[in-house]
Amino acid sequence: MISEQDWADTRLLWDYQQMGHEPRPCSVGIGLGSHDLGVADTTVDLYQRGMMPLIVFTGATSRTTRERMPRGEAEHYRDRALELGVPTNVILVEPNARNTGQNITLSRDLLEEHGVDVSSVLLISKPYEERRAHATARKLWPEVEFVSASTPMTLAEYVDAIQDARRVIDMLVGSLQRLLIYPAQGFMVAQDVPTDVVRAYERLASRGFTSRLAPEAPRRESA
Repeated sequence: MISEQDWADTRLLWDYQQMGHEPRPCSVGIGLGSHDLGVADTTVDLYQRGMMPLIVFTGATSRTTRERMPRGEAEHYRDRALELGVPTNVILVEPNARNTGQNITLSRDLLEEHGVDVSSVLLISKPYEERRAHATARKLWPEVEFVSASTPMTLAEYVDAIQDARRVIDMLVGSLQRLLIYPAQGFMVAQDVPTDVVRAYERLASRGFTSRLAPEAPRRESA
């Protein structure tokens, strides 16, 4: 049972994950692979609006995508973009990344191999991954400016699209946890996480929304 307090806490996490960036023209757009084909759709929309001349789709498979995207997330994103009219010659595919850090570093290496001069990146992710992706990219590719983007939608709209409310809350809890613990592990830059957001995360974790927590890190309980 998901309570009203659970939903209030989830909205705090959802709102915090949004970077609030206004899309603007960048050297390249990088679409981060996941279970959500909406990332590919939004990448295509931004390309068609003239926000970047080149697209990189990055991602292998994971336990949540291996059945739905057996050839890899990046390949399926590419197929979607081609269906929507993007020319094949403006898409690069990075098929090996299995986490956000690899999404960034392997995309960077691929662009270097192709001789692409990159000063700015439009980083396209799931809505609840904007802040995590941005913090990771700033750590691993600090000389480049990153602009975050995702499909414009509310939490209710996203839950309706996924059709699994508990899964969405679990993912938000897991994403917030990584913002708290990964800076000390060198995976991303530190974020200023407001106290009310931390407490919301702790309440949700204590309520059992824990399937996406990093197993190596202890969960903090609320007082």
